[in-house]
Amino acid sequence: MPHDTTRLHHVGHIVENLAEASSLYGRLGFVVPPPSCPAMPRSEGAPPEPFGAANTHADFPDSFLELATCVKDGDTGRLPADTRLVPLEAPAEVLPLLVERIGETSANLAACLDRFQGLHILMFSSPAIDEAAVRLTEAGVRHGGVNTVRRAAPAGANSPVETIRYLEIDAQEPHSGTNVGTGAGTVPEGRVGIVADLDPGIQSARHLDHPNGATGLAEATLCVADEDLAATQHRYAAYLARRPRQEGRARIFDLDGAALKLIPESALRATLPGEEPPALPALVAYTVTVRDLPLARDLLHRNGVPVRETPTGDLFVPAKEALGTAVVFRAG
Repeated sequence: MPHDTTRLHHVGHIVENLAEASSLYGRLGFVVPPPSCPAMPRSEGAPPEPFGAANTHADFPDSFLELATCVKDGDTGRLPADTRLVPLEAPAEVLPLLVERIGETSANLAACLDRFQGLHILMFSSPAIDEAAVRLTEAGVRHGGVNTVRRAAPAGANSPVETIRYLEIDAQEPHSGTNVGTGAGTVPEGRVGIVADLDPGIQSARHLDHPNGATGLAEATLCVADEDLAATQHRYAAYLARRPRQEGRARIFDLDGAALKLIPESALRATLPGEEPPALPALVAYTVTVRDLPLARDLLHRNGVPVRETPTGDLFVPAKEALGTAVVFRAG
């Protein structure tokens, strides 16, 4: 029977300063377009100002990396100068709800940053998201149902509007302390969910050719306390309807051309030398495939980006050099 979750859709890197992050990703060899941000006037007759949350993507044919930040009142210095402001235009009866939802998104990003700067979003891709929602419900996994949002498609796409359908998995019970999860839309490690597959006719209109030769999102790494490994494995087996394989002390959920790696804290330094989790549990790294690993190494060296090597021969930029997440490059 075909799986209803087939690959990694995207990971979300939440940052304090989107201008700094965009510059970093350029040095890493990714093409990151100008971010977009909602905007509205602070007073009647005033020009629109950014508010809520801003984000941008580094895109691949069937996945992407997201960079996002919350926007504080009057604080535009942390946004790139070329940020695209999107004025809110909605009927008067709808506008308050729209502003409220954007505010909730911003508050969620702020809560992530209170925990640590780094990866907080993990989304899997599905060719059959409605079936995935039914399966999760039948498996006893709480989620918020399938949501639909629409936005303008990029120039050159096969449609003027891009439709995004997604669900977010809820924690089974409220969390507190260092955990982000509060039940709705989060689990202990952050926001985890399933998104309908990207539309190739729309995605192909985006910039997919990166100087580092990156071709796709290959792996996300989730570090957990040793004593929580079995319980976390059980959760993701239910989320993905797959059984993991064992690789040393790690548990690997193989998808179609990608994977989720669960690793106990005590084994992290052996997998990614020198790395420490910023919290537990935490998404500590993501991996992209590249066409030519030596060329990627040369680019990073020319751009003054320090790299290390994993025991398996992958290259990675340490989290302390990459705003809180290790960035791994693997030969495709």
